[in-house]
Order: sequence, then structure tokens, then C-alpha cells
Amino acid sequence: MSFLLDPSFLSGMWSIGAGALGAAALALLLANTDIFLSKPQQATLKYLEEIDLKTLEKEPRTFKAKELWEEKGAVIMAVRRPGCFLCREEAADLSSLKPKLDELGVPLYAVVKEQVRTEVKDFQPYFKGEIFLDEKKKFYGPQRRKMMFMGFLRLGVWSNFFRARSGGFSGNLEGEGFILGGVFVVGSGKQGILLEHREKEFGDKVNLVSVLEAAKKIKPQTSAQG
Repeated sequence: MSFLLDPSFLSGMWSIGAGALGAAALALLLANTDIFLSKPQQATLKYLEEIDLKTLEKEPRTFKAKELWEEKGAVIMAVRRPGCFLCREEAADLSSLKPKLDELGVPLYAVVKEQVRTEVKDFQPYFKGEIFLDEKKKFYGPQRRKMMFMGFLRLGVWSNFFRARSGGFSGNLEGEGFILGGVFVVGSGKQGILLEHREKEFGDKVNLVSVLEAAKKIKPQTSAQG
């Protein structure tokens, strides 16, 4: 065991340790920049209009997404994962706008990408609007973006965790949660997309003031326009 006291051995071990610490520090630094984040591709109204959605009834009805906003416009949340406590927090935040949205005549909706056991039912107390199924995950495109385990190295994500936990939100690990979600405010008819928020990292919430400002720009369709 005398080699343990050999200066060259100790120097080598110190170098390995320093290298490992340096690599870990670099990984942490890179994880907290936006270099490796996939850039969102903005959706077009035409793209959103043709998305197939399903109702969550026992006998589901399939319809084109444009039905949601054709007459009155809509605020739509693309939920990353209903059981996620961060998603539940954002759902509750958006639901806090419902009285003002009702005054404007603008409906609030959500879409989920899967229906796992009672996850959607358990999500409904946090979200005060109708929820639909987007099986082909089109609302999460046109280019689907994922945040994998690197997300847990991001300081912003941990800040979001603490914020939601301190707000009393809890959740579970059921379902797919790596495909990032978002929020849309879509005008009536061909008015277009008035706001498109794409989740940058876990818990990256939409600005509620921006949602309300966009909703105020919606011009309801009249029978003559239709």
C-alpha cells in the first residue's frame, strides 16, 4: 500500500478529481444556458385548424380544433402532463382568469395528449374549462420539443419546483411528461393566433397579463361574418 503515499499517485488522483469536478461544473453551466434547448417552431392558424380532437365522453366525438375558437376565439392550454404539480399550478393560474374571460365571452379550454387512468379527472379541480384529447400531439408541435433529465440540472426548474410546492400543489409521476406544452390565445374566425407561449423548461408558465391582453383583442364572429 506504499503506492498510496507516492507523490505521483497522489498527483494523478488529484488531477482526476479536479477533472471530474470541472466536467460536472461545465455540465451544470451548460444545462443552465439555452444552447441545447430546442427552438420552438411557431404554429400557423391553418396548422391548428386541422388538428383532430376528441371529447372525453364514453362515446367520444372527433372534431376539428377550429370549432373551439371559430365563433368566440379561445384560450387553450396544451397540458404537458395532467398529474404534474407544475401543470396543475399553471392550470389554476389560468383558471383564475375565467371570470374575466367569461366577461369577454372567451372560452377556456385544455388539451391533453393521453388519458391515463384518472389523471384527467384528477386534473379537473385545477382547471375550470373543458378538456379534450389530442392523440396525435399536434398542439405540441409543429415541432415537438422535449426536455429530458437535463432539465433537473436547471436552476430555473428547481425554482419553479419550490414555487409550486410552496403554493400547495402536489402531483404524481403518471404519464408522459417530457414533451413540452404551451398556451395559445386564438382569435375568432381567421383572426389568427394572438398569443403563443411555448414552455421553455418544466414549469415555465405563461404570463397571465399577456393572456388577458390577447383575449381582449378577440373580435367575436357575427352571423354575417360567418
